[in-house]
Amino acid sequence: MSSGCGALAASVMKASEKGALAALSRLRARAAAASFAALVLKPSPVKTLVSETLIDPAANLAAVQRELKAALAEAGRREDATEIVAVSKTFDEERILPVLEAGHRVFGENRVQEAQAKWPALKARYPDVELRFIGPLQSNKTKDAVALFDVIETVDRPKLARALAAEIEKQGRRPQLLIQVNTGEEAQKAGVAPDETDAFVRACREEYGLAIAGLMCIPPAADDPAPHFALLAKLAERNGLAVVSMGMSADFPIAAQLGATHVRVGSAIFGPRQSA
Repeated sequence: MSSGCGALAASVMKASEKGALAALSRLRARAAAASFAALVLKPSPVKTLVSETLIDPAANLAAVQRELKAALAEAGRREDATEIVAVSKTFDEERILPVLEAGHRVFGENRVQEAQAKWPALKARYPDVELRFIGPLQSNKTKDAVALFDVIETVDRPKLARALAAEIEKQGRRPQLLIQVNTGEEAQKAGVAPDETDAFVRACREEYGLAIAGLMCIPPAADDPAPHFALLAKLAERNGLAVVSMGMSADFPIAAQLGATHVRVGSAIFGPRQSA
C-alpha cells in the first residue's frame, strides 16, 4: 500500500459532505464521457483462462488479510476495525471449504435460493458462521431471507422494509439490517439516494420498527470509489449507525482506510466468478 493511498484517505476523510457530493457530480460527468469514448473505440474482448487447480482460496484469504492489515495501519485504524466478508456467491462447497477450514466465518451471498442450496449443511458443520445477504432482495423472498441470513445488507425501499418487519415479527428472528445507498444515483442500481437516506433511516426506525445497524454501497464501476466511501461514512455517522459495508476486491484497502467496518471480497479470495 503506497503512502499516496494513505494521503488520499486522509484528504477525503477531511472533505465536507458537500464537497463529496460535488466530487461525485464531476466523476459522473467524466464517466459519461468515458462511456461515449468506449462505444466509439471499443476494444476486442480478451479472455483469460485460469486453471481451477491453481486457485488456493486459503492462501488468497491470507493475502487479503495482510493487505487489509497494512491499509488499516497506514490509516491509523485498529487492525480489527474492518472485517472481511468472503463473497461466496456462485461458488460451490469445494471452493468454500478451504476458507472455512482456515478459520474464516463471515460470508456473503446475493441469491436466496442459491444460499439455501449450500449453506444449511455448511452451517450445521460450522455453526458459528455469519451469513450476510448482499444482493437485491425481492419482497416475496423475505421469509426465506430472514430464516437463513444473519445480516441483510440491502434494505432499499418501503415495501421491503414493511415485509421484513412483518416477517421478523412472525419468526421472532432478528437479522441485522443495513440500508443500501445508491451513492452514484445510478438508474439501473438499487439503493436509496444519498439525499433521501436520512428520511429512510428514520422511517425504518419509527414507522416500521426496524433496528437499522448501518449502511452499504456499491460505487459506480467507472468512478473513483473514495468520494463514495467518504460520503457513506458521513451518512452513517450522521445517523448514528455503527456498521459501514463498502469496498470489494478491487478497492477494499481504500474503503478500510475511509471507515469501512466490513469489506466484501469475492474474486480476490475465490478466483474468477463461476457462472451463476
